Formats: sequence, C-alpha cells, structure tokens
Amino acid sequence: MDMKPIIALNLKAYKESLGPACAELCRHASEVSLLTGVRIIVAPQAVDLREACQICSDVFAQHVDANEPGAFTGALTVEAIKAAGCKGSLVNHSERGLPEKQIEATIAHLKEAGLESMLCTKDAAESARLARYEPTYIAVEPPELIGSGISVSTARPEVVSGTVEAVAKVNNTPVLCGAGVSNASDVKKAVELGASGVLLASAFVKAKDPKKLLTQMAESIA
Repeated sequence: MDMKPIIALNLKAYKESLGPACAELCRHASEVSLLTGVRIIVAPQAVDLREACQICSDVFAQHVDANEPGAFTGALTVEAIKAAGCKGSLVNHSERGLPEKQIEATIAHLKEAGLESMLCTKDAAESARLARYEPTYIAVEPPELIGSGISVSTARPEVVSGTVEAVAKVNNTPVLCGAGVSNASDVKKAVELGASGVLLASAFVKAKDPKKLLTQMAESIA
C-alpha cells in the first residue's frame, strides 16, 4: 500500500492544548505538513474541533460515539464530527477504551459516513484480532509506555515489527507506532521497523518549541 508517512498528534485534554493554544499547535501542524509533505493528523479536544478544522486539513476527534443522532445527552456523534469538518477519529485509545462490539460499531459508522478510523491497540495480538474490522489505521501503543518518554520503537522494537507482521497476515491495514514517541530518532526508528508513522501526544503538546520538534520528526521520514 503506497502512502505518505503519517504523524498523528493527540492533543488530549492538556491545558496547553486548549483554545488559542490548540489553534497555534494546529497552525504548526499545517505548516510542517506543507513544508515536508508528511501527512500530519491533529486530534484536538472536542470543544476545539470546529476551529481546528478551519486551520488544518487533517483533523480527527479523540473519541466518537457509535450511536445515531438523537436523545443521547453528552454524546459526540459521527455526524457531529463530520459536520465540524473532521476527517475521522481515534477509536479505543487506552484512556478511552471500548468493548469490542462498540469498536466494531464505531469503525463501521465512521466508514459509512466516509470518515477514517485510527484504532488504538495495546499489542500485536490485539491488533491482529481487531484488524478484521478494517479500520483505516491501527496505532499500537503499549499502555505502560504512554507518556513515559520511553519510545516503544526503542525500548520494545519487537512490538512494532511484530504488530506490522501480525496485521499483514489479516489484511493491509497500515500500522502506526505510539507510546513514548519523543523525538525524530524515535519516529525514524518506527518507520524503519515497518510502521507507516507514529502517534504521539505530550512530547509535542508540552515541547518548548513544538514546531521545531515536529519539523525534525517530519523531516526524518519525509
């Protein structure tokens, strides 16, 4: 499957990624993507989705609910994120885990709406099992390394290469590497191990110079 490398940025619920700060991070992502040709996906907080979509062309929700529009107070529907301008959503992040039937329904609903799904998994076995639902991407993230500053591509490279191999036996879903990705070397290593890109959060959001860091990461795989 021929595709551009991907850097996905989960902005989580950090105070450093809310409102005007989110807009600035989105501008960085858009500029670096245009400069390097690397696809950069930004996943802002729900309250910032519409504004983010006016700044960058590649915005995902951090989570979306599978239910139809209606009397579901507090739900964030697929139709709502599409109306805001989103291209897709993260699904089953370890901080927002879902039962398997809900994972299946969410991916299917996104697909029906013409949106992409980035399914987060914890290891090769889970990735291979859930690949049958045909998400657009799988992002493997061992939970114990998330936010640790210790990249899975460096500390546990077998998780990345093993997941790529396991998923390839099921279908051709591209695999991204997440958890602890902190610098350009981590990104380059992930791609060398067979990943189609990376998913990261705090290293970008809390960087002293987010644009410089993102530029270095993108240039390492451009």
